[in-house]
Amino acid sequence: MTANGTRSNVFLVWGGNGWVAGHLETMLKSQGKQVFTTTVRMEDRESVKAELDRIKPTHVLNCAGCTGRPNVDWCEDHKEETIRSNVIGTLNLTDCCQLAGIHCTVFATGCIYHYDDTHPIGGPGFKETDPSNFRGSFYSETKGHVEEIIKHYANCLVLRLRMPVSDDLHPRNFVTKISKYERVVDIPNSNTILTDLLPVSILMAEHKDTGVYNFTNPGAISHNEVLTLFKEIIRPGFTWKNFTVEEQAKVIKAGRSNCLLDTRKLEKKLEEYNCTVPEIHEAYRRCFERMKAAGVE
Repeated sequence: MTANGTRSNVFLVWGGNGWVAGHLETMLKSQGKQVFTTTVRMEDRESVKAELDRIKPTHVLNCAGCTGRPNVDWCEDHKEETIRSNVIGTLNLTDCCQLAGIHCTVFATGCIYHYDDTHPIGGPGFKETDPSNFRGSFYSETKGHVEEIIKHYANCLVLRLRMPVSDDLHPRNFVTKISKYERVVDIPNSNTILTDLLPVSILMAEHKDTGVYNFTNPGAISHNEVLTLFKEIIRPGFTWKNFTVEEQAKVIKAGRSNCLLDTRKLEKKLEEYNCTVPEIHEAYRRCFERMKAAGVE
């Protein structure tokens, strides 16, 4: 309880063994917040209800889901498992939270769009209200479908991350991935720098914001621009090669989303909290400077 008798916030991070979940847990603890994690399967309704009743959180942060290992190609051959986690599980956890009066933040994806005639490269970004148009991967298809349902839950905040980047070279880090590829495409994309955005997610959850938000740094940055900064700041001897989307398609099973997300809704919301998020080029430079200062090579 707080001094005025109201209950203090209790955070429960779902998907507790995950990469983003670990960052959230560390961040919440550093802020002195009460936080628990769980690995209970989201699709197991009775276990979900029991976990919520045991911990009695005020806020659930849902970082669970199926992205596939080593990448989303896995989902193409494991469609039932992907549906159970990304559709049934996400919907079930959101529903159980709603029935229990718990605010639920879903860490979703913006990889449900692809550049088209209305949203060409260099043109306007996709807004939260735009219907998903990318069907190139089964992973993205499940994510697009479930968002259309959970966005109607009055307790639910949906945050669309894209190509997340941490201040280290963790295997899940987008930079780590593209730095290890033999060849990369060179297309501008929206990215999420976790150091910039995860504190915002906690802030929005605490204010019990709801609805769908594009959750990336403003702007778009190409793979070559990212790797040029990486070479400049982290690894001077680094080299890479490019190939086309058509050439890429020959070596992957599922297509990959490429798009710019419009972040004006998020930026306007953050004005209420006197908070800003740096533009993606500046954000990457700061991220790599933090890596360098920490001894990352």
